Amino acid sequence: MLLEKVKLALRITTTAFDSEITDLIDAALADLGIAGVLIEDEMEPLIIRAVTTYCRANFGQPEDYERMKAAYDEQKAQLRTATGYTDWGDA
Repeated sequence: MLLEKVKLALRITTTAFDSEITDLIDAALADLGIAGVLIEDEMEPLIIRAVTTYCRANFGQPEDYERMKAAYDEQKAQLRTATGYTDWGDA
């Protein structure tokens, strides 16, 4: 499940933050969707990586926010141009 994968990346073992983390996961998926990324399977490795990076950047007050935000933006840009992750039609 995506929640468990993100919690592992955040090094969270308690359920105390599950609601906040779930909201971040939903926000990441929505952001990818707005960018034109098709999400047919949330458990696809590149989607998991992008969602995890988004959550790492936005959970709490990370010292490396700028680096994580830039990493997420790069992952999102790569997904937007990758075959199979968009439905832009024939160019």
